[in-house]
Amino acid sequence: MERSRRLFETETHGGRAAYRLHAVTVAAGILLVLYYRATHVPAAGEGRATWLGMLAAELWYAAYWVVTQSVRWSPVRRRPFIDRLAARHGERLPCVDIFVCTADPYSEPPSLVVSTILSLMAYNYPPEKLSVYLSDDGGSILTLYGMWEASLFAKHWLPFCKRYNIEPRSPAAYFSESDGHQELCTPKEWSLIKDMFDKMTERIDTAVMSGKVPEEIKARHKGFYEWNQEISSKNHQPIVQILIDGKDQNAVDNEGKVLPTLVYMAREKRPQHHHNFKAGAMNALIRVSSVISNSPIIMNVDCDMYSNNNDAVRDALCFFLDEEMGHKIGFVQYPQNYNNLSKNNIYGNSLHVINEVEMGGMDSLGGPMYIGTGCFHRREILCGRKFTEDYQEDWNAGIKDKLQESIDETEEKAKSLAACTYEHGTQWGDEIGVKYGCVVEDVNTGFAIHCRGWESVYNNPKKPAFMGVGPTTLAQTILQHKRWSEGIFSIFLSKYNVFLFAHGKTKLQHQMGYHIYGLWAPNSLATLYYVIIPSLALLKGTSLFPEITSPWIAPFVYVFCVKNMYSLYEALSSGDTLKGWWNGQRMWLVKRITSYLFGVLDNLRKLLGLSKMNFVVTPKVSDEDESKRYEQEIMEFGSSDPEYVIIGTITLLNLVCLLGGLSKVMKGGWNEHLDALFPQLILCGMVVITSIPFYEAMFLRKDKGRIPFPVTLASIGFVMLALLATIV
Repeated sequence: MERSRRLFETETHGGRAAYRLHAVTVAAGILLVLYYRATHVPAAGEGRATWLGMLAAELWYAAYWVVTQSVRWSPVRRRPFIDRLAARHGERLPCVDIFVCTADPYSEPPSLVVSTILSLMAYNYPPEKLSVYLSDDGGSILTLYGMWEASLFAKHWLPFCKRYNIEPRSPAAYFSESDGHQELCTPKEWSLIKDMFDKMTERIDTAVMSGKVPEEIKARHKGFYEWNQEISSKNHQPIVQILIDGKDQNAVDNEGKVLPTLVYMAREKRPQHHHNFKAGAMNALIRVSSVISNSPIIMNVDCDMYSNNNDAVRDALCFFLDEEMGHKIGFVQYPQNYNNLSKNNIYGNSLHVINEVEMGGMDSLGGPMYIGTGCFHRREILCGRKFTEDYQEDWNAGIKDKLQESIDETEEKAKSLAACTYEHGTQWGDEIGVKYGCVVEDVNTGFAIHCRGWESVYNNPKKPAFMGVGPTTLAQTILQHKRWSEGIFSIFLSKYNVFLFAHGKTKLQHQMGYHIYGLWAPNSLATLYYVIIPSLALLKGTSLFPEITSPWIAPFVYVFCVKNMYSLYEALSSGDTLKGWWNGQRMWLVKRITSYLFGVLDNLRKLLGLSKMNFVVTPKVSDEDESKRYEQEIMEFGSSDPEYVIIGTITLLNLVCLLGGLSKVMKGGWNEHLDALFPQLILCGMVVITSIPFYEAMFLRKDKGRIPFPVTLASIGFVMLALLATIV
């Protein structure tokens, strides 16, 4: 009886019939809008080109809306049963290797990385079956020092966590949330552990500020002598240090219990060899771990995404070990959640709708995409294995099967696998491992896994499995979305285009689900047209929409209102506030005219051979003034980035055009002009209303986060040029 019970269940979201009726009516409205555009084209010389441009933009929006429906038609939820897993398997569970990647000790401080590492070591899982690896692409002795400190503190932190079953198990998150009286421990014990953590963090931060590790500390571990004056972040030998050897009987905590294996790796970097960014680091970790632990399950997480759920590993195994469907599952993806967002999500970074709706929708079609963090893979599929119905995983592989050899021998063997020339003449980065050639290597890799016949599942527990640090400035948000949109659009333009490469390998709806994000970048072109041309036409008194008294205005109004009402419903039901939804609408505009536009331009430059792929780390720290303004939900500018010039130009242009249009209506008579120009007044007015924080930053604010005067001046200049071109 027990064997017949599934280890997880699948539920379909409710309200699908109502949603499908809504979608059909919106589709009818869109078709009427397009019919009106196609049948009311002005004569040549009377604004035909402008009208056809509106038709092209609306055709694009219609096509993109159809693509977004693929994931909303029948989304699902998964619910694992770890009690059934325990009853069926006990502690006879697979070994798990956990990969963490960091790249810069200043953008991603070691003290932040250490808390993430400690949270992963403290899982509710047999410690002898856990191995935690950190890839340091910054090649920094400061990061190794942080890891060494973590290996010492773990002897106290892990038993403390398990003795009182505390959560979250990131010490930084735990001590910031706890007052010491929530657990069964005494205030004295709580204070003792907190004091140890605070002193460790202070030592790490002091070392980072000084840029060096104290000599007395260096003498305590051989790994520090890997560094000399010739080493730099882009030119160094491979470094592998096993800080805790889980096979060593002496590697125990202060209660005598086994500790998880802990490994530091800095793969070899040489200026003459391309290192392939995070994808290269992941592939080096796959190889290095194969000679240390070789676990059949690999989990990877960003260095700022600490474990927030003690049972996340066991939850994931409910999918892999399920007797009915487990053999089909290649990876289990958890959502990306942030714990530092402002109450009303000022920069639109919550990802709530993506997490609650879109990823669940992809799950019903063949599985969510791999998003690069919070994901559990079978090791074999990351090494290129194709799915077959008779596939059987060897869950007993792993640490206990490795030959007993000295740490020095294992480290030397691992170093040879982290050499920059190891991959030459091999299929690594193509058929084996994480894919190269794209800044969103995770999406490309997950897509290839789906094309090899594997499915994936999406697990979104009520208690988030991982919590991370989201962007807290506008510049960080724009940078992050530029990287995402540029990378996914480059896949669309490559031989791995989902519609072409996956034809006959995955469902059409699944391919459409991938393109929701693949087409983020070109959305910028239609958006730019829609926020510029109707506004300039308003200033000239040229109507681009049906008169307000015409029956043809009905489909325009219906589509606009119903789509926004449903967008509001999705946001509120996913956890956003009303103001948070409004902020998201503003950021929807900002990202399309900046991040996504640059995503298009950068891809065009690459196609023309004018630039090469580059990966920029999103900073995880802000200064004190920026943090204070973020808490007050005041938008942060403070620099002269070209993106701000675009924002300033668009917002000022719409303000001028709105005022000019209202003046024209009032001078020419309300009845004569208002009927024809009212839709454009509304469109222009919506842009102006959402842009109020930008006007404040340009003309009213005095703090350091305001829009710099040169940016405002440049924006005014571009607006004057646009107006001059319109008049001429």
